[in-house]
Amino acid sequence: MRLALVTLFVALCTSALGACGFVGFPGVYKIDVEQGNIVTQELADQLKPGMSRRQVRFILGTPLIEDPFNQNRWDYPYVKRNGQDVLSEAHLSVIFEGDSLAEVKGDYLPPAWQSASAPAPEPASASTDDEDEDDEGYEDDE
Repeated sequence: MRLALVTLFVALCTSALGACGFVGFPGVYKIDVEQGNIVTQELADQLKPGMSRRQVRFILGTPLIEDPFNQNRWDYPYVKRNGQDVLSEAHLSVIFEGDSLAEVKGDYLPPAWQSASAPAPEPASASTDDEDEDDEGYEDDE
């Protein structure tokens, strides 16, 4: 009987403490927390193909993520939160071939990579207007 009461008391205390975290305290101020590297379009626009690792590090700063298994890729994530709410989020990845910058991926693309990643316009097919003009020409000959 005593064991059942202790178990019931512990369960009640645990659920009461858990409820405080679920409801939250009203009127508590939550600050904006910025994590990662702040990368803007102006910084990304300074990147040029063939730049050295040192030049990229000078422009963007030390990468937050340097993958030990892929040393040719640096990642620059950025998240701004207010409590659990994500206010803004961005990501930029730079990829090297040897010591020179080969590719940039992410939310802020430099002009050198924007034109390369833009879909190529579809070539104009053999226009049906030309065929119509030819048909009209044949009608005139008859």
